[in-house]
Amino acid sequence: MDFDLNSEQQMLADSVDRVAQAVGRFGKSRHQSSKIDRAAWRQFGELGLLGIPFAESDGGIDGGPVEVMIVAEALGRHLCLLPYVASIGLAASLLRYGSTPEQRGTYLPSVADGSKLLSFAYQEPQSRYDLADVQAVARQVGQGWVLNGHKCGVIAGGDADWIVVSARIEGERFDRSGIGLFLVDGGAQGVTRRSYVAQDDTRGAEIILSGARVDASARLDVQADGYRLIERASDVALAASLAESVGVMDSMLRITVEYLKTRRQFGKAIGEFQALQHRAADMLVAVEQARSMAIYAASMADQDDAEWRRKAMSAAKVQVDDSLRFVAGNAVQLHGGIGVTEECAIGPYFKRATVLQMFLGDVDHHLASFAETTGLMHLTEDCQ
Repeated sequence: MDFDLNSEQQMLADSVDRVAQAVGRFGKSRHQSSKIDRAAWRQFGELGLLGIPFAESDGGIDGGPVEVMIVAEALGRHLCLLPYVASIGLAASLLRYGSTPEQRGTYLPSVADGSKLLSFAYQEPQSRYDLADVQAVARQVGQGWVLNGHKCGVIAGGDADWIVVSARIEGERFDRSGIGLFLVDGGAQGVTRRSYVAQDDTRGAEIILSGARVDASARLDVQADGYRLIERASDVALAASLAESVGVMDSMLRITVEYLKTRRQFGKAIGEFQALQHRAADMLVAVEQARSMAIYAASMADQDDAEWRRKAMSAAKVQVDDSLRFVAGNAVQLHGGIGVTEECAIGPYFKRATVLQMFLGDVDHHLASFAETTGLMHLTEDCQ
């Protein structure tokens, strides 16, 4: 199988790499603020990067998971903390796969051009990684809906113009049926947002819904299965986050190798010591293993078979996160004490790596998910 980028994809990679470098943590135009850099977000929209996965009729450029992977990897490489994966990969995928043409026409063009920011509120204090553990409720009142509940860990939730909220229409906690999805204005009455800065300097929020009213048109396509829709969107976002992890690892390896070449001890560069050369070589192997699995995840992100897609994503997540933990740990160790400081670039990358490992499930969660079936070989036979 040919994993090389074609000419158009290579041009995209070169372009987004330059932009991400400029607006990333170490770029000259780094935005110093407690809020998301909306100017940079609009710039991404103007360049068409936010509209990559959307159809042309919805204001996008009709790209695919590989193009999203290219953007996400560049963001990770330059530690660009814009909520691309959470907003475009996760929240906007709910609209792509589960909204009516009218809803897509109303919301997606503004998301694609960067004038509006979209987020997804699905986690709750008790839910951890279980997408079906929803206790927020939606009750139909007249021609609209009233939402009540507590959402946490909402990436970009404090800055978002629109928030997609999962709420239980019927059934009990853990039921996979009876989950609805609603588009809520971030400034609507009954919506309280408590913003915070996460460990890696990304922006999150807790969202309290207290009698928040929305019109009937705010509910995503009533024909769509809410839980299956969340599953599909989370798989698309997971594939993108794995690409971002590869970008983080790529930079940590490069920075570490440069340090080994310049740091001197006992009259020579420490990179001349064979033991440290072996450590760096092992890091390179881990990065390339992760890159292969991230490409595999991107190739599976659009699969319609939910079981096959979910197992593939879990397998990729386990491998990439194992590599990420190995590369990040060795990068810090090879730098010594300065590796965990803000003054050293490895420190911020290490923090980002730690947060990425918990996005949409950690290794233990995905190992358990993968173990529920007989694995990829069985699924491969079924698909032949």
